[in-house]
Amino acid sequence: MIDGNKWYSLRVISGKEKKIKERIEQEIQRSGWKDCVTQILVPTEKVYKIRNGKKVISERNILPGYILVEADPKRFSGEMIQAIANIPNVIHFLGKNNPIPMRESEANRMLGRVDDSQDAGESLIEPYIVGETIKIIDGPFSDFVGDIQEVNEEKKKLKVIVKIFGRGTEVELNFMQVEKQT
Repeated sequence: MIDGNKWYSLRVISGKEKKIKERIEQEIQRSGWKDCVTQILVPTEKVYKIRNGKKVISERNILPGYILVEADPKRFSGEMIQAIANIPNVIHFLGKNNPIPMRESEANRMLGRVDDSQDAGESLIEPYIVGETIKIIDGPFSDFVGDIQEVNEEKKKLKVIVKIFGRGTEVELNFMQVEKQT
C-alpha cells in the first residue's frame, strides 16, 4: 500500500468480480486516473479438490460480491466514483457516493489472507475428517475401504484403518491415493 492511499470496498454482482475488475482497469486507463487508483483486487484463495484421483486446482473468492480498490483519498472524487459506479454489475461503494475507506487493520487482514493463500499453496475444498470412510484408489490396497484415524494436512497424508483378513491394519496414504466414499 502506497503511503496515504486507502482501500475502498466496492459491492458488485457475485460471480462477475473478475470481469468488473477488467472493466474498471479499462476505465482508469481510458480516463488517465492511474496515479489516483493504484490497485484493484478480487480477494481469492487457491483451493483444490481430488477428482478421479487427480488434483484439480481452482480459485475461490474469499469475499464473493466484493472488489477492493486502492486509491488516493485526496483525489478519489465524484467523477471517478461515478464512472466506476456506472460500470455494469457494480452495485455501489461502501458509503455509496461518499466511499468510506476501510480501516487499515481491516485492509491488512484481508490482504494478509490473500497473501497467505498465495504462500501456502492450496487448501482442500472438502477436507478429510477423522472417522470418515474412504475408498483407496491407488497402490497395493486399491479398492479397499477404510476409516480415517488421523489427518496430516501439512504432509497431505492420512492414517487409515483397513480390514485385511478380518483384522484392522493401519495404512498411511497420501490424499491422492484415496477418494471420499459416496
